Amino acid sequence: MKKTDPQNVELTSVLTCPECGHVETETMPTDACQYFYDCKGCGAVLRPLAGDCCVFCSYGTVPCPPVQIDGKNASCCGGNGTTKSDQAEIP
Repeated sequence: MKKTDPQNVELTSVLTCPECGHVETETMPTDACQYFYDCKGCGAVLRPLAGDCCVFCSYGTVPCPPVQIDGKNASCCGGNGTTKSDQAEIP
């Protein structure tokens, strides 16, 4: 992904539920990654796919602000460079 100037970061992304196809426009947080999202269509709890830091990077039309600014290797979500695949699985 091409890096974006911090002043041109998009804060809105359209999430599409992989379970039911429901589409919802959401505002992304700028100070944290969103690991979970409750689908407003079917109630499924979306989690990031392996290698993605948040639900916006997995299911959104626009990746999260840290990834927009620093690219796919952004050390967002805790600042230590880990990705969802590096983190312990949450039941």
